[in-house]
Amino acid sequence: MAERIIVIGGGAGGLELAVKLARRTRRRESVDVVLVDKNPTHIWKPLFHEVATGSMNSYHDEASYRMLARKHGFDFVLGSVTAIDVEARNVALAAVDDESGREVLSGRVLDYTHLVIAVGSLSNDFGIEGVLAYSRALDSREEAERFHRNFTSHLHRTNAAEGRDSRLAVVIVGGGATGVELAADMHNVVQRLREYGFPHFSAERLDVSVIEAAPRLLPRLPERIGESVRVELERIGVVVHTDTQVSSVREESVLTSGGETIPAHISVWAAGVKAPAFLAASGLPTDRLGRIEVENTLEVRGLENVFAIGDCAACRLEDGTEVPPRAQAAHQMASVAARNVLARREGREMKPFVYRDFGSLVNLSSYSTVGNLMGNLVRGTVFVEGRLARLVYLSLYRMHQSAVHGPFSTLLIMLGDRIYKATRAEVKLH
Repeated sequence: MAERIIVIGGGAGGLELAVKLARRTRRRESVDVVLVDKNPTHIWKPLFHEVATGSMNSYHDEASYRMLARKHGFDFVLGSVTAIDVEARNVALAAVDDESGREVLSGRVLDYTHLVIAVGSLSNDFGIEGVLAYSRALDSREEAERFHRNFTSHLHRTNAAEGRDSRLAVVIVGGGATGVELAADMHNVVQRLREYGFPHFSAERLDVSVIEAAPRLLPRLPERIGESVRVELERIGVVVHTDTQVSSVREESVLTSGGETIPAHISVWAAGVKAPAFLAASGLPTDRLGRIEVENTLEVRGLENVFAIGDCAACRLEDGTEVPPRAQAAHQMASVAARNVLARREGREMKPFVYRDFGSLVNLSSYSTVGNLMGNLVRGTVFVEGRLARLVYLSLYRMHQSAVHGPFSTLLIMLGDRIYKATRAEVKLH
């Protein structure tokens, strides 16, 4: 029986890892690499907010897992993992149903010799009343598209309304990268509405509020970045509430712990993260957020042949700090995990993971891009803003595409994107 390396989760880290493992084992007939994901296609998670607003057409930018599996030589299995049995060395998959509820694939159990868990993270509602019932998260492509349909419906309704209902109020809870980028992109979309048959809608009729519990926006990033983002958001009309806790969410409002009621036709929850519940339920060692505790080799603490990478992994550095939940961290983890999985099966010494922070960039749609560059990119830390920052931000996505598709294919994709953008609408309103 061939050895089977299973990678659970086809996000940025999991997909890049599956590609790397497949490339390194493609000449070994005794090793099968299997990628498991609940979706048939991949979209880079940092772009979900653009799918939500309509700035990006997800059907153009998605990549088929089966196409990538054929190209790189790994196997793809469609399904949601519900449990991991480390004693029996297998993972359980739920049945897959079609839109009408009919079963397409029955529940299955896949055996593994080596396992890598890369299931990412989910928004953390912290048990606050009404969040699950009335707020929307952007944790998946489906949720982003569901938000887009709801947002588009409200645009039509507000455009035709008069009086009290002639404004659209949106409240975004969470002043991290997702929250501030979504706020800016919504304003960018609204600026173009008159060109697309919304004669009565303007930016003045859109009320966007961002609520952050910390004293400033982007609390994980340098203060200068958070301040620049706040100034830019307020310049375009976004109301920023910092040092503000949310006590409950209602159908058309958000209540703060200070007693303020903020109207909200749409509320978005982008505050905090946690790992999927099935990880802790499977008996894996987890922290208070449900993330899997790993050694510095990315192997799960106390287990052999099981690794975890990306947002679902609680990885601590030598100085005691945690690896932040960023795409660049998942990218770096994928490279080290690929080497260590093969080193473990071959009995070689595994390499410790060392996180290198190359800086952070926040893209405020067409208005601005701000951030800092660090590490090998520059000497020291350099604050960047404007076109240079935008260019570096876009290069991050191209680096991910290059890791998944290869450099030459990425060049062809870039050429295709230029042609596509010259012929499509700038905003998707359907």
